[in-house]
Amino acid sequence: MNPFAFAITGGSGAPYALRILEGLLRARREVHAVVSPAGVRILSLETDLRPGRSTRGIEAALRAHIATVLNDDVGGTLRVFDHDNVAAPMASGLFSCAGMVIVPCSTGTLGRIAAGVSGNLVERAADVMLKERRPLILVPRETPLSDIHLENMLRLRRAGADILPAMPGFYHRPQTVDDLVNMIAGRVLDRLGVKNDLLRRWGGGANEADPADG
Repeated sequence: MNPFAFAITGGSGAPYALRILEGLLRARREVHAVVSPAGVRILSLETDLRPGRSTRGIEAALRAHIATVLNDDVGGTLRVFDHDNVAAPMASGLFSCAGMVIVPCSTGTLGRIAAGVSGNLVERAADVMLKERRPLILVPRETPLSDIHLENMLRLRRAGADILPAMPGFYHRPQTVDDLVNMIAGRVLDRLGVKNDLLRRWGGGANEADPADG
């Protein structure tokens, strides 16, 4: 199976990123990851990870987290690339990639991708996904949204990207923060075609009203 590209940028939402990464590796997929400098700060602020600034430190921190969470169930492989390494495999259209997710996706990153800017590996890899018509999922976490944010999202949607904001629902009656994180992470994995059990699937039983009704 072809590997996935995975990026963490700024904004907020590091727990979503880690949960999605866990899901990809639990599904025995190869992941090529890149973390922006702002993404490193988000990991440090919102989680117990202390990745440092080097690519080696980021990879070590992510590997340690995955090993702790998944124990012996780590079937996939993780490679982390430098944010400025535009010669990484995911930067080329000739590299067979199953798709890419950017989570969280800062509005700055989103805007630069919408404008066709390829100033770093995250932006270049996203540009490749669009031009090669491969899955690209952007998970912004920002509120309120300006006209510029909305216009950039629409432009990217029309270009083929999936815009999946970190907007968890409540019809599944979440009891913990983990339940809210799992809902978004599960939706992202679904869009990537990766099986997961993070979501409470809507069964349409007699006692369940469709949340879209009314």
